[in-house]
Amino acid sequence: MARVLHNLFFFLIRLALKIRVWGYWILIYGFCALCAVVALLKLWWSIVLRPTATFQWVIRESPPACLNDTSLGTHCYVRIKESGLRFHYVAAGERGKPLMLFLHGFPEFWFSWRYQLREFKSEFRVVAIDMRGYGESDLPLSTDSYCFEYLVTDVKDIVEYLGYNRCCIVGHDWGGTIAWLFAIHYPEMVTKLIVLNCPHPTVFTDYALRHPSQLLKCSHFFFFQLPRFPELMLSINDFKVALKALFTSRNTGISRKGRWLTAEDLEAYVYALSQPGALTGALNYYRNVFSSLPLSHNHVRSPVLLLWGERDAFLEQEMAEACRLYIRNHFRLNIISGASHWLQQDQPDIVNTLIWTFLKEGEGRKGHRN
Repeated sequence: MARVLHNLFFFLIRLALKIRVWGYWILIYGFCALCAVVALLKLWWSIVLRPTATFQWVIRESPPACLNDTSLGTHCYVRIKESGLRFHYVAAGERGKPLMLFLHGFPEFWFSWRYQLREFKSEFRVVAIDMRGYGESDLPLSTDSYCFEYLVTDVKDIVEYLGYNRCCIVGHDWGGTIAWLFAIHYPEMVTKLIVLNCPHPTVFTDYALRHPSQLLKCSHFFFFQLPRFPELMLSINDFKVALKALFTSRNTGISRKGRWLTAEDLEAYVYALSQPGALTGALNYYRNVFSSLPLSHNHVRSPVLLLWGERDAFLEQEMAEACRLYIRNHFRLNIISGASHWLQQDQPDIVNTLIWTFLKEGEGRKGHRN
């Protein structure tokens, strides 16, 4: 009798776990379907208003001049032996100075760090990379190629290729997620961690599951699970409806007058994402995210600076303070009033000043090379 009860108990536990997993995926795919319906309505409305322009695209063969601005640094490439992938990065500052590595978010690329490359090259070897699937870096099309393990290993391999065993790592949006994970898995390689508008991955998961308002704000996570359709929606009307609106609209765009992206800046982003396969590479980060969570390790042992734009249209501010729970070192949080999600471009002067202050605390300026 005892054995029967024992087996029944474990059967019920396994069943409950399976039901929980089924419920998780039902929620995800149900939300995906809802987002697809909304997107179809938007597409239909665009066709009604602009029947010819909706499916017009400009072929861009040459980059805009701003991407070849020598004041930002030198364009370099590295092929990583382990993955076989080639990565593009822009570097400035003297070799041998401490390394400051910049990781961009979606739908950006190295260019989003232009203000920081100019600012910190006097004291650091500054390197802004095109992450896997972006810009001039290789674009593997398989969704499995974008799991967290590979993305974090990319960063480790690049740091070591550059001749360093430690660095100050700076990440925004998706680059922030990878920066958090890099600090978690390779604490010995991080002198300081600086994150812009991106919560600790565990904070994001826990908070989103308990706050429907956050799920709505990140509904694009679910829409991007669909094959091919998101690529179409982001590119209609030569990227003006969705992609350009992200940076320029009143709700989601850069808010500070005088820091709005110029026509050439916008063209740089459109150029990068209009190249063959570029949108699919960028969207594959989202298509693999639900298989990569939850995390098995959470704690960060490096000093952390978290900068947060108060007007972030995609992430609720309450998550910022909650990140403190997972920091086993000094944690500084700065909320920047009136700033949008695109913080390093929206308020570069404030961001740079806060980063300098953080770097000057303790041993922030000491570098380590192999």
